[in-house]
Amino acid sequence: MYKYSFCFLLLSLTACFSDNKDSPTIFAGEIVNPTSQTVILYKDDVVIDSAQLDMHNRFTIKLNNLEEGLYNFRHAPQYQYVYLSKGDSLLVRLNTIYFDESLVFSGKGEEINNFLIEVFLNSEEEESAVNSYFDLSPEIFSKKIDSLRETKIAILDELQTDTELTDKSIAMAKASIDYSAYINKEKYPFKHLKKNKDNSITDISDEFYDYRDALNFDNKDLTFFTPYYDYMKRHFDNVAFTHCSVDCSDGGRIINDQLHFNQHKLILIDSIVKEKKLRDNLFRNVAMTYFLKVHDNVENNKLFLEDFHKLSNNNDHITEIHNLYESVLKMQPTHELPAVNVIDSVGTSVSLASLAKGKDNVIFYFWTVNNPRHFRNITRQVSKLESLYPETKFIGISLSEIDDSWKKMITTSGIDFENQYRAEDDKVLRTTLIIDGLNKAILVKDGIIIDAYKDMYAL
Repeated sequence: MYKYSFCFLLLSLTACFSDNKDSPTIFAGEIVNPTSQTVILYKDDVVIDSAQLDMHNRFTIKLNNLEEGLYNFRHAPQYQYVYLSKGDSLLVRLNTIYFDESLVFSGKGEEINNFLIEVFLNSEEEESAVNSYFDLSPEIFSKKIDSLRETKIAILDELQTDTELTDKSIAMAKASIDYSAYINKEKYPFKHLKKNKDNSITDISDEFYDYRDALNFDNKDLTFFTPYYDYMKRHFDNVAFTHCSVDCSDGGRIINDQLHFNQHKLILIDSIVKEKKLRDNLFRNVAMTYFLKVHDNVENNKLFLEDFHKLSNNNDHITEIHNLYESVLKMQPTHELPAVNVIDSVGTSVSLASLAKGKDNVIFYFWTVNNPRHFRNITRQVSKLESLYPETKFIGISLSEIDDSWKKMITTSGIDFENQYRAEDDKVLRTTLIIDGLNKAILVKDGIIIDAYKDMYAL
């Protein structure tokens, strides 16, 4: 019954609009096992339109004067790309349990969209094979990656002979192939080094990176396309590493001066990328990585922020970066715990500082109801640590604000509510305490921070 009703809807849409050059673009479909009641359509990071699911979990978005290009649709908490051209009557069907794998497009515009999703899924399927290639020599690795890429290019060529595609959609399809391949070549030096038993760096010829000659660092159509953006991040990491491994390390394997390394990335981005949104996003990525991962001293953090301002003072993300910088300063050793509240089992709001005040050794750890496997692992780890350090108090903080889910997970696990709390405001908690991973631990003595960047599995 579903098959015929869905096809009838498709035929109705295409019959109404397919022969009219001024026809609107229709993006519609059905969500099986919906996780929200809304489908939101974005162009880059701007909301274009949205639609509510009806009683049959179907939606329809009608767009006039559409700009051809790559869009993305979000059905919280997931999203996927869709390529739309003026006059398309495109239907999508997906099951949220197998979101990407179940996604199928039908109607006018289906060919390019089904091709893009196939490239995406194929790249995921190739991941284990590609990982096994990283211990190969650069020449053999390059041939393997080139072969995978050429296979997809051949399929695209065949698609072009069978289907009338726009030049812009063909360029997008080729970009999805190219940048998925190129990112593996940018990863190669790092991955190969880890697999290399003698820990020596392998010389890589210039020919290995021949594809770089054709790179476009200012393609507005690709700025928000994940393979393109991920490639750019990896590219600047690689180029900066290549330079800095000679200039600021003693053996070429480890970057000793992280401030210099990240300043170098800022300079490279500034000198090469001119398209503002891509520049802003790449600068943001460097800043977020530096502040979240490096855990540098206060003086170096200040120097980095000054350089960030010099090169990207009108960055769209400047407020976010400043807020993170301020949070980093507040989480330095000898500082009091910042003012952030959590909720206890009876619904009372309490400050983290009050939980640690007057106690010699307190360790805060974190979990989320969305990751039950991590919760099981972290509670087992806490149990081990409690036997090793009986004088230390371990306090668990759930990053979920949903009271029922939080209580249900604790009750089911059999642990005590006494040292368990949940976020009062998840976003505030994450940004204030700089929670960039679930294994994070914060060591506190009498309300004073000893170390805000410990790992629960390295205590």
